[in-house]
This record gives sequence, structure tokens and C-alpha cells, in this order.
Amino acid sequence: MIGRLSGLLLEKQPPLVLLDVQGVGYEINVPMSTFYNLPALEVQVTLHIHLVVREDVHLLFGFGTEAERQAFRQLIKISGVGTRTALALLSGLSVTDLQHAVVNQDSDQLIKIPGIGKKTAERLLLELRDKFNLEVALDNGTAVLPKNDDDIRNALLSLGYKEREASWASKQITPDVSVSDGIRQALKLLSKEK
Repeated sequence: MIGRLSGLLLEKQPPLVLLDVQGVGYEINVPMSTFYNLPALEVQVTLHIHLVVREDVHLLFGFGTEAERQAFRQLIKISGVGTRTALALLSGLSVTDLQHAVVNQDSDQLIKIPGIGKKTAERLLLELRDKFNLEVALDNGTAVLPKNDDDIRNALLSLGYKEREASWASKQITPDVSVSDGIRQALKLLSKEK
């Protein structure tokens, strides 16, 4: 498997670049976020590579950062999201913007990307929720944590608690706790109330 390529940048024709690695020219598909950060032609460049092998073709996808490559790999694991859609997403959103959209469950951010409809956006948010369930740094240096209180509330409702009880208990839990720990803590709180 090819994981990284370093060579001379010979051509730039979005979304393809041609990279000369010791006399072999590799055509590499890159998202626009990587494309805009490429140096001028005839300059040495290093790209993180993801190789896709199909019956009729081998495709190389290149990324300026490891975070972009990891995001691409997470995206193509989702049913119905191919390499073209994953490239479009990473061309329209930075990895941080994608993480913000997933953490905040903001489908409107994803729908702005050409080729992403409402259903696809919702599926992406659902599938990526656990993958990007981490702290995301904001521009001002603070961090937001994903809100698990909806998941905790829904779990309590499915256990037979009333809406009022479930909402109250889920709001008592600190936002940095995992869903399973939050459910345990909420159950303890509710048992004390009775």
C-alpha cells in the first residue's frame, strides 16, 4: 500500500496533480483544500496518500495533512459515500469545519456542498457522530464538547421515565461524560428523587 509520496510537482489541473517521484509520474486526486496549499510547479512536495484499488483502475488520493486523509477514510467507510463525494466534502469544508458540523449535528453546513442532499447529510452526521465525538477547538481557543444529553434523555424515555424526569436528569449530567456513564448517573439521580 502507498502511504506517502514525495516528489516534484509537475502539473496542477484540479482535482488532479502529477507528481514525479524518481522518474515515475503519479496522477493523484486531491481535495481543493490541499490543492490551494500546493507550492508552485517544479517544487518538491509531500502528500499523504490513500490508494483505492478497483477492478478496472487504481486511484491515488493525496492530502496535505494526515487529518485530511483520516477524515477521507472515515467518509468513504459510510454506505453511499464514495471517493468523489468524500473529496467534495473535504474540498468544501476543512476537517475542523466538518468536525464542528458533526459535533453540532449541523446538516445545513453539509447541504451547502454540491452533491450532498438532506438525506445524505443526515446519514453523514449519524455515521460520523462517534468518529468525531471529541473536543473541537474553536477559533478563539475555547473548546466545545458534544452534547450527550439528548442521547441520555432518549435512553431514559425508552426505560419508561416521563419526559419531565428524563429532561431534568439529563440536564444534571456534565457535558464531558460519555453517554453510558451519563445514563448511569441519571438513573442514580432519579432513584434518589423517588
